[in-house]
Amino acid sequence: MPVHKVIVTNVAALKAKYGSTYSQVKVALATLAASDKARGLKSKLIAIDSGADMKAVRGRAVTGPHDQRGAKAAIDAIVKKHEPDYVVILGAQDVVPHIALSNPMADDDRSVPSDLPYACDVPYSRDPARFLGPTRVVGRIPDEAGASDPALLVTLLGIAATHRTRERSLYGDPFALSAKTWVKSTRLSVETIFGGGTKLFTSPPHGPKWTKAQLAPRVHFINCHGNTLTPTFLGEFPEEKYFDAHDSAQLPHKVSEGTVIAAECCYGAELYDPADADGKPGICSTYLREGAYGLFGSTTVAYGPSEGNGQADLICRFFIEAVLGGSSLGRAAAEARHRFVSQFSHLDPSDLKTAAQFLLLGDPSIHAVAPVPHALSRSHAVKRALASGAIVQGTRAFRRERIARAGHNLSHTVGAAQAAKRRAPASARALLESVARESGLRDVIHQSYRVVFPAQARATSSAPVQASRRARSVHLVQGSSRTDKDARGLPQASAIIATLEGSRVVHIRRVHSR
Repeated sequence: MPVHKVIVTNVAALKAKYGSTYSQVKVALATLAASDKARGLKSKLIAIDSGADMKAVRGRAVTGPHDQRGAKAAIDAIVKKHEPDYVVILGAQDVVPHIALSNPMADDDRSVPSDLPYACDVPYSRDPARFLGPTRVVGRIPDEAGASDPALLVTLLGIAATHRTRERSLYGDPFALSAKTWVKSTRLSVETIFGGGTKLFTSPPHGPKWTKAQLAPRVHFINCHGNTLTPTFLGEFPEEKYFDAHDSAQLPHKVSEGTVIAAECCYGAELYDPADADGKPGICSTYLREGAYGLFGSTTVAYGPSEGNGQADLICRFFIEAVLGGSSLGRAAAEARHRFVSQFSHLDPSDLKTAAQFLLLGDPSIHAVAPVPHALSRSHAVKRALASGAIVQGTRAFRRERIARAGHNLSHTVGAAQAAKRRAPASARALLESVARESGLRDVIHQSYRVVFPAQARATSSAPVQASRRARSVHLVQGSSRTDKDARGLPQASAIIATLEGSRVVHIRRVHSR
């Protein structure tokens, strides 16, 4: 029987964290395997630290929980052997590491911790441009970083084992929350997904003491500020005053079982040790502990415009739309990445970082929302054929074919900005500096990039297209509208990004850190 779902972890790392209580994790994993079997999925636990397990897939065991190159190679070997429909990464980054991709933006993030490389069938690299075409359905069921008690992991495995797929009507109007300063951007997102008239809370004046009724909707769409090692998301008034909008301490006993969250906020999916935050757990892990099925968010500083949609707005909207359309959480994440990357001929630095930094926390095989079946599937003849085995369901395999095809097509056709030692032409530099001054940016940093296209894209392009692409470059100025960081330590950043063909500016935009 084929393996439909591989659960990949570092058993030695889990045992080092939990000692004898690791037995609780084993029991929870067995329960999940039984639940998967009942819904027609064969799941298999594979320890990437085990010589025997990795020999069975013709791979090598990792050297330790921080072995990023080894973890990537191990998961590649596992997928090559079993060709699973779902890949579950079990544990936080101190069990199975994120891949630290190079940060294409000139902000404070030293790197971009990412699970995207695990979803791609290209070898290990730190270059995010290598991973524009995911071909695998991947999600991470995290434990608590630095924990010695497996309670969170056992709880999340139990939620995955007992989850229910619900009708679309039970995922109706969302809990939608925006920093006041980004209300136009957020309203565009939620009304595109849910229709005009969707209720949108803004901070200020709302939050963080939400009622159970306010948090009851099973879709949460949040566009607020976030920061590293903090249990809160923050609202912002246009006069640049900050307010607590959402707090992990306010979530217990208020989150509906089955909730799915898209968080545009900086560090919205950061997995941190609560000991580094005065014992306060992050919002992402608290949501999951309280019964949410999945959270799609960023590990680092994320970006978007104040009006219109871009970067974090788009990829989060695409994720929720896919979930509501009946995709599994993992497929929704893959489809969101595909839709996001396919918006562009090339990805500028902010787009590239967006594609790399968003990840799924939760079991990727969960279908929160039931797809709407065709009428024929309800006919007696088809039901009898399914029951007798005359029809064997193959639609998941077809979906995986589509994901692989879309991923390969994108990786072969879409260009990406790569840092280069060059200066913007004088006229473009003057324009960027003028816009930066008008935007109130201080202490600006200049960065230049060349746009590189895959060889396949160059080979199949017409001569005029090839010429324009060879002349294409990206230049940005990035700074802060504040003289110092906010008292809360928020990583304030805005960037003006210009795309040039030769010396002509053909596109310019401004993005802000979330």
